[in-house]
Amino acid sequence: MKLLPRLKVAHLPTPVEPLPRLSASLGGPKIWIKRDDQTGLALGGNKTRKLEFLMAEAQANGAKTVITAGAMQSNHCRQTAAIAARFGLGCILVLYPVDDSGAAADDLPPLSGNLLLDHLLGAEIVLTRRPERDANLERVFQAAWDAGRRPYLIPYGGSNPTGAAAYTFAMQEFLAQNIAVDWIVFPSSSGGTQAGLVLGARAFGFQGRVLGISVDETVETLKARVASLATQTADLLGEPFTFHDDEILVNADYVGGGYGVAGPGEREAVDQFARQEGLLLDPVYTGRAAYGLIDLVRKGFFTSEERVLFWHTGGAPALFADRYRDWLS
Repeated sequence: MKLLPRLKVAHLPTPVEPLPRLSASLGGPKIWIKRDDQTGLALGGNKTRKLEFLMAEAQANGAKTVITAGAMQSNHCRQTAAIAARFGLGCILVLYPVDDSGAAADDLPPLSGNLLLDHLLGAEIVLTRRPERDANLERVFQAAWDAGRRPYLIPYGGSNPTGAAAYTFAMQEFLAQNIAVDWIVFPSSSGGTQAGLVLGARAFGFQGRVLGISVDETVETLKARVASLATQTADLLGEPFTFHDDEILVNADYVGGGYGVAGPGEREAVDQFARQEGLLLDPVYTGRAAYGLIDLVRKGFFTSEERVLFWHTGGAPALFADRYRDWLS
């Protein structure tokens, strides 16, 4: 497999740990967890793996500034700001509120959660609304280019072939840890993590199944996105693999009120992981996927003989966002 330029930033390999108390309380399969919340960059998370490759590509292109976009409490944006600071590049974040309420340049909400960390890490913040995200991202990029700031655009979620390749190698890392599991379960949205994992599963011989719990997309949309991105990533890495929609496993039963709208299911998962295993999930991604895992166990989706890995993608700073204060109290 072709190797790509990479900046070693993440604390790897991340640990794999059993969750005995959670497993016992659910009375189903044995559950393990892969701790990508411990990748080490500004409180960690899965995007750190992707940014090792994306930032290497940015440096190779002579970038002086990185630009990306996300929701107001974006974990991806927080980690992008951190790696830019680490390597002395400027960082511009185009952020939008989850509810698409009006956002103008002087409407920055009180700093909390990831948004507070973006500020501490020195990122420039440009506010927009979600429907106008792409247009404003293009405008911000062009303005930075015209100003001679040599911008490099990192896609939403870091989910392009370069970013997804990180999770191809993450699967190789996991298999080297010699923990046999039948299922890998994790949150999926922009598709890069899942695309990398399904490619890694095929390339490195994982015999189990890779199940993405959708955070905000329909089954059809996410399957198509992941299959296409996995195929593109395989091409980037010189592997002769093609992926089709029907090969991608997605469950979209837990999207609830939509992106960033935390409900009783997410709260139950956050509480269970915290009180039974001392582990912190976030309200948006891991909380939603963990509730999907818990509910699937209760419904008998997994047999009691199977072993399930929950891949923790991070995001705990969102627990401290003003948006979720009442939800957690």
